Amino acid sequence: MTTHTPVFTERYLLSPDMIADPYGHLDALRDHAPVHWSPLHHSWLVTGYDQVMRCLRDPAVSADRVRPLMDAVPQGAREDAERAFGILSRWMVFNDPPEHRRLRQVFQEAFAARAVARYRAFTEKATRAVLARRATPGRTGDLLADVAKPLPALVFARWLGIPPTDGPSFWYWNTRVADLVLGTAQEESEYRASLQALVSLDDYLGALVARRRAEPGDDLISQVLREGRVGDSVTEEEFTGMLTQMAFAGGETTSNLIANTVLALHTRPDQLAAVRAEPELAQGAVEETLRLDGPSKMSIRTAARDLDLDGRTLRAGDRIFLVTAAANRDPARFPDPGRFDVRRSSATHLGFGFGAHFCIGAALARLVAVAAVRTLVCDHPGLTLADPGRPAWQPSLLNRGLTALPVHY
Repeated sequence: MTTHTPVFTERYLLSPDMIADPYGHLDALRDHAPVHWSPLHHSWLVTGYDQVMRCLRDPAVSADRVRPLMDAVPQGAREDAERAFGILSRWMVFNDPPEHRRLRQVFQEAFAARAVARYRAFTEKATRAVLARRATPGRTGDLLADVAKPLPALVFARWLGIPPTDGPSFWYWNTRVADLVLGTAQEESEYRASLQALVSLDDYLGALVARRRAEPGDDLISQVLREGRVGDSVTEEEFTGMLTQMAFAGGETTSNLIANTVLALHTRPDQLAAVRAEPELAQGAVEETLRLDGPSKMSIRTAARDLDLDGRTLRAGDRIFLVTAAANRDPARFPDPGRFDVRRSSATHLGFGFGAHFCIGAALARLVAVAAVRTLVCDHPGLTLADPGRPAWQPSLLNRGLTALPVHY
């Protein structure tokens, strides 16, 4: 009797069914070839845990992707792009060592766990205030708009030192910058709006840095300025550019993490009951969401020089997709990888990256997400999903975020 090996058929990762649920296909791709050249995406797709870890450690794999972002801008919007992409070039996430290390060190103390812990009381108070205002029992609403977006915005604005009166403009600019960086801007008008928003955000934060020099406060900008590295190891222009990265990354990632965790728990009654019985397991729920259905599906890299990976030769200049959404479900690393288990421990997931580019804001994102999830689960036992069917997800190659999460409070 002859047995036939199933033929693997590649799928476009931005097709509607892949946006809705990419995981079955990504599992099949990882099983087929954890390092796979995709003519469809003009990229290498790296889906195995060990292979992704190798790329995250290898200096031959570069994080510099400002040029590909610029190449995606429609010709008609290029005249607006020069300053905006100069700002992006100062984001440490788009720099390789030693530049990355130099830029990151400016924020190292401010992002340390002990520094972030100072915001615990404020975060818990803000969580209760947002829920009291937006999650009234008996009301139907959108948990994403009611809680998951405004809560991180409130905490991150306080942390950065953004005056409340400036909040609406600040978060509008952040939303438009996300469209540019995450690839959701499509039309020329959308690119123009995103490029201008990044310039406006940079101008605003530059003025705020000048204000904090004259009038220090209890916030991130003031803390870093007090440490004396701005003007020494980095220029003020570099510092302001990096602040635009902090502003963009904090709100978007944490909002999606909160909403994805609430969805995961409310579609798994046994795990929801476990967190209600032991509120400290809210931390485990957030970590398991980061692994199984986190706010980031992949990151983009480029081969800085030829390298061998899993028997495949990646040429200098080749684009590489590090598909952490697949690596985090690798059965070689995670027992029963498709199961959501709030008590899972030991294996290191890649939901916040790894190594030099490990998310510098991970401690703050975790603080906010855990506070929100614990309060929603334990103080709002009547919370249910209003539409338990298939949720709608943002059409993005890189991030995994809901467009809405209808609930009954």
